[in-house]
Amino acid sequence: MDPERRAAELRARVPTGASVAEEVRAVIADVRERGDAAVADYERRFAVAPVAADPNLDSALRTAADNVFTVARASLTGDRDVQLPQGHRVRVREVPVRRAGIYAPGGQAPYPSSVIMGVATARAAGVTEIAVCAAHPLMAQAARLAGADEIHAMGGAHAIAALAYGTETVRPVDVIVGPGSLYAQEAKRQVAHRVGIDGFAGPSDLVVIVSEAHDAVRLDALAQAEHGQGTVVAVVSSDPALLEGLPDPIEAVLVEDLEEALAFSEAFAPEHLQLVGAQAEALAPRVTRAGCVFVGRDAGTAFGDYVAGSNHVLPTDGAARFASGLNVRHFLRVMNEVHIGAAAAAELAGPGAALAGAEGFSAHAASMTARMAAT
Repeated sequence: MDPERRAAELRARVPTGASVAEEVRAVIADVRERGDAAVADYERRFAVAPVAADPNLDSALRTAADNVFTVARASLTGDRDVQLPQGHRVRVREVPVRRAGIYAPGGQAPYPSSVIMGVATARAAGVTEIAVCAAHPLMAQAARLAGADEIHAMGGAHAIAALAYGTETVRPVDVIVGPGSLYAQEAKRQVAHRVGIDGFAGPSDLVVIVSEAHDAVRLDALAQAEHGQGTVVAVVSSDPALLEGLPDPIEAVLVEDLEEALAFSEAFAPEHLQLVGAQAEALAPRVTRAGCVFVGRDAGTAFGDYVAGSNHVLPTDGAARFASGLNVRHFLRVMNEVHIGAAAAAELAGPGAALAGAEGFSAHAASMTARMAAT
């Protein structure tokens, strides 16, 4: 098997945002021009029957929110000082954005878990104001429990446009994160020059590398396939017996050995990678291209979708080659704070002025050499 070619064949089945780009562009322009009136029109056109909130889910929602918050909070390193040889100091500060918009899909069914992934992580990062687009009461329930400051009953490309540009009742945000329909994701891409985004969240995918039989593997694969059209699920093994009886639409990928299994996974760069069996689990430290890795016979990917504490908003369509799952960094900006005393300025002025002169910026050079005369 050619791992690169096999991975490319599976990837080619996934639809892209280009198919809805022009429709989304029109929606964004309409919301920018007409504000709340446009949002209300689109909500009337696309709204689905709401699902009521369920107080019995409060405990489960809190478990998910608390675990996601705890894992996200552990990722913060805090501000730090760097002392330089010339005697000055640069303070590296991580500053959260002021306003974040959390979008979660709600067209076919409400996904309160996606609301939690965004809100809990933004809160852990220290975001001052968290606005959620929640078209269903169940998602609004999750937003409140996770600590959202605002809840706007809307969803779709028009909701993304409202968050990015603002309307009469929605103040614009600095960052928009979260999965959603192809239209919502294309809208995120089209407003990315104005706000930060986490990435383009396309259809879900899962690769399971199996080296030992486990009855739950079939269920793990079927669970991920529940995410619907465009989802790609592949079970990979060097043992043909472990691939027998897999139901559609699960892909069975037979490899020569686990080295080839790892090569296939790295080429595919899955959103989720599950390693089942001692030999497969031993591959974990060598994985470099996956949104999230689930290690062990009992580490079903479904746990990560809800209560494990890891974030389920992950890079799809092979973006795990260069992108990360939703984390506190999506809500933080790195800002340097430079402290230079007279002695350090005198040390730095010479090389600084030389570089400025080479680039033709005489005022830059003079600005620095003036500090030499002052010492």
